[in-house]
Amino acid sequence: MTATSDSKKDGGFLETVQVIVQALLIALLIRTFLFQPFNIPSGSMKDTLLIGDYLFVSKYSYGYSRFSIPFSPNLFSGRIFGEQPTRGDVVVFKLPRDNETDYIKRVIGLPGDKIQMIDGWLNINGVPVKRERLSDITEDDGTGRPVPVKRWRETLPNGVSYETLDLVDNGFYDNTPVYEVPAGHYFMMGDNRDNSADSRVLSQVGYVPFENLIGKAQMIFFSVDEGASAWQVWTWPWTVRWDRLFKMVN
Repeated sequence: MTATSDSKKDGGFLETVQVIVQALLIALLIRTFLFQPFNIPSGSMKDTLLIGDYLFVSKYSYGYSRFSIPFSPNLFSGRIFGEQPTRGDVVVFKLPRDNETDYIKRVIGLPGDKIQMIDGWLNINGVPVKRERLSDITEDDGTGRPVPVKRWRETLPNGVSYETLDLVDNGFYDNTPVYEVPAGHYFMMGDNRDNSADSRVLSQVGYVPFENLIGKAQMIFFSVDEGASAWQVWTWPWTVRWDRLFKMVN
């Protein structure tokens, strides 16, 4: 009886280990080839993405590079099954400066484009993009004082439309030189134009190589108020932004 009992225990333990290993492998395959979850830690993409948003990024949208694999092992260069992003896509990428930090911005400039900001107005290849003034929103100025913030609806040449925020007039990057996007690279910008370190800051972000793209932001699957913790389940009735759950990213 003892030998039989021990044998059953050993078999049960091995089956449990096997199930766990299989589950981990499936999760790894999904994360590498299909979808990877990310959370938003900064306000550089307001109001499209808010601090506390959790979203799925499709890994297959632009094909696969070494940055598609966990820990980015240097197994190959370039992309496999590569597909070019569309102007206006919201993209997660590895910061070119260190190839480690995950950033999320909007694709504004394609290879060969000339990008410039003039008095806060985005110009692509010498042509100002269409934009429409919307009603102001109220934001905290960092000291607890609410201040009005200008809001615009910007429409790119290919028809992709989204909202941008303009915190201050004549901001540091409201007037820039002309950026000429190199071949095989992309120009990224945050929707919160005066509060985004993006391709306008060549020393910090600059032009993003095609290889550094991780995937396209697709859907917000969870969202909690800024400063709240997602793991504190007992606070969800008050902290979850229910209206943002399962919202597609545009």
